[in-house]
Amino acid sequence: MTIYRKGEIHRVTKETDVMICLGLDGNGKCDVATGVSFLDHMLSQIASHGLLDIQVKATGDTHIDDHHTNEDVGIALGQAISKALGNRSGINRFGHFLAPLDEALVQVSLDCSGRPHLNFDLEIPSQKIGSYDTELVKEFFIALANNSGLTLHIIQLRGSNSHHIVEASFKAFARALRMAIEIDPRRAGSIPSSKGVLEQANPHK
Repeated sequence: MTIYRKGEIHRVTKETDVMICLGLDGNGKCDVATGVSFLDHMLSQIASHGLLDIQVKATGDTHIDDHHTNEDVGIALGQAISKALGNRSGINRFGHFLAPLDEALVQVSLDCSGRPHLNFDLEIPSQKIGSYDTELVKEFFIALANNSGLTLHIIQLRGSNSHHIVEASFKAFARALRMAIEIDPRRAGSIPSSKGVLEQANPHK
């Protein structure tokens, strides 16, 4: 039986307006416009390498800086992931990937546990990639982990080029997520936990 797990989120604050439509069982279709060019590029990596269908339309106070838009897109994407996963029945649950990009090598391990946690171990040499503040990479993943209910570890093993390090991180995240959310045919739809239940992040937090 073909399934298509989908999550749609519309988040509106005084600072941003973010609409996300996410399909977990897609083929990498990506239509994103956040007003933050580098973030758009990274979202396209998540879609392409995670085989997720992602639509994002965001407007925000980027005339101040990119912080609020970057964070709120992370929040909304995390909520969409949680909503699409539902009670997380039948999934592999765990995922991991080592992504090389030239001299950079980044490992991502994650658990769709419903218990948000981020271990972020990147050393990004430059403060900016183009106009994008590299400190916003961590803020994006904090927002995503907290709202998706992922236990997420991002570890840099090698790397000296800031763009390569960050892009490898997003690619590794995408592939690890793809592994974790895929349906395990041997599980026959059961919850992948010895407790018989996984915590579910609130998609409307």
